[in-house]
Amino acid sequence: MIRYGQQDITQSDIDAVIGVMKSINLTQGPSIPQFEKSVVEYTGAKHALAVNSATSALHIACLALELGQGDWLWTTPNTFVASANCALYCGASVDFVDIDPRTYNLCPLKLEAKLVEAARENRLPKIVVPVHLCGQPCDMQAIFALSQKYGFKIIEDASHAIGGAYQGEPIGNCQFSDITVFSFHPVKIITTAEGGMALTNDDDLATRLGLLRSHGITRDPDLMTQPMDGPWYYQQVALGFNYRMTDMQAALGVSQMTRLTQYVAQRHEIAARYNELLADFPLTLPWQHPDSYSAYHLYVIRLQLDKTRATHLQVFEALRAREIMVNLHYIPVHTQPYYQKMGFRVGLFPESEKYYAEAISIPMYPTMSEDEQRQVINALREALDV
Repeated sequence: MIRYGQQDITQSDIDAVIGVMKSINLTQGPSIPQFEKSVVEYTGAKHALAVNSATSALHIACLALELGQGDWLWTTPNTFVASANCALYCGASVDFVDIDPRTYNLCPLKLEAKLVEAARENRLPKIVVPVHLCGQPCDMQAIFALSQKYGFKIIEDASHAIGGAYQGEPIGNCQFSDITVFSFHPVKIITTAEGGMALTNDDDLATRLGLLRSHGITRDPDLMTQPMDGPWYYQQVALGFNYRMTDMQAALGVSQMTRLTQYVAQRHEIAARYNELLADFPLTLPWQHPDSYSAYHLYVIRLQLDKTRATHLQVFEALRAREIMVNLHYIPVHTQPYYQKMGFRVGLFPESEKYYAEAISIPMYPTMSEDEQRQVINALREALDV
């Protein structure tokens, strides 16, 4: 069986986790700030706050930016539901902006057109969440320029994108956003089993994020609103959550970070082989913007259905039958039953829906061998009858 993605756990990773398990700090120990420091040093962001999932990071990012009832968050339909759900957790409303047909990311031109209309209707978004699908960054400079004109905040959902770059600078440096979010799920670029991180260059946002991830509790006298009773004292100064990462997870993250550059380079090698060996297939292969260096979390092919007798479902099932465990990223969020109850319907975002009708994520992970890649290509050849 060849999975579409999988983690790479080495002996050094195992040793790092066992080291924590033998220590007195299973959680809230020294590995968490060490992991945060390693990501800060890699990305160039000023602050990094580790949490238990990227979903949690998105939630507290919205809260730190004071998203609430009566506000709007806009994101892309072509994402995992968490990119939109984070607004609903805050009591806000959600809308979507269709994708660019080449990058599959949120389209700045469609965003601008929607902003012009929203300004007339007095329903501009408070937050826009561009999603770096497959690891390729959105056109952040264009989105940032629109934020300056229309007054919205930006959360980069970079769950797929640690290790990538935009305009030669690391994704996560928050040059064009208020907060950036990473995911460390097992199929992502690096893993902490489950886990996420929020990055920012804003000191006040970092303080809010830190409070929100841990019950709103602080031991910092500068953040307290009443005098301290003694050295045991803490205060809850906000309503927060238990979104903390454990020291075991963080130790795994520290170890994985040492191989981040290597992992992304290996993904690029695999993508280059796919690009070469699939060039004559009736497929649309991933297009890479010259301003970007993708982290290549996913390698998504799109079937040219007018050039093959097989349907989307038939190709998908044929690959699975050959134990090529392909997947589909993503079902457009606005077509989900929960969102259709809010009034969304099929037909509203045609580019995302067309992508969904053609897309298949084929296997891509750093330890994938050339033989495994040939198996994928041969299975595709058979499924497409080419």
